Amino acid sequence: MLAHDVRPTIFYYNPNIFPLEEYEIRKNESKRHAESLGVRWIDGDYDHDHWLEGVCGLEGEPERGLRCQQCFTLRLKAAAQEAKRLGIQYFATTLASSRWKSLEQIERAGRQAEQAVEGTTFWAQNWRKGGLQERRNQLLKEYGFYNQQYCGCEFSQRPQKEAEA
Repeated sequence: MLAHDVRPTIFYYNPNIFPLEEYEIRKNESKRHAESLGVRWIDGDYDHDHWLEGVCGLEGEPERGLRCQQCFTLRLKAAAQEAKRLGIQYFATTLASSRWKSLEQIERAGRQAEQAVEGTTFWAQNWRKGGLQERRNQLLKEYGFYNQQYCGCEFSQRPQKEAEA
């Protein structure tokens, strides 16, 4: 984005991440990166209980299932609301850079958020195409980023732990 004169504001809103220690690691990595680039960074509230209420009944869903769709929608609505509050028309998400996430679900959630928050537009960018996935991997190494092995929620972590048992 910066290479194309797009100056983003990062809104860090991830109430899905569990446990709190994992949330803090990821939050601090995001903030560190934003500061190194001179990019505005905003800390969204960590309200894990609210997030749990939002996905209640979907705990047993598989990855890329209804729980993920609901999680994306909740988080992108919050991003759209923050964008509107700041007077920013466009909002996007780094979720679309992960090969583990469904681009269709992300775009659907973004469009729902855009419709729910008047005056905002979801920028549905596939951050994996055109060498962007390779660039992501390069940045992970260049900046020494922490690279987690699960999405963050305790329900995505459970199958991983069960597989290790």
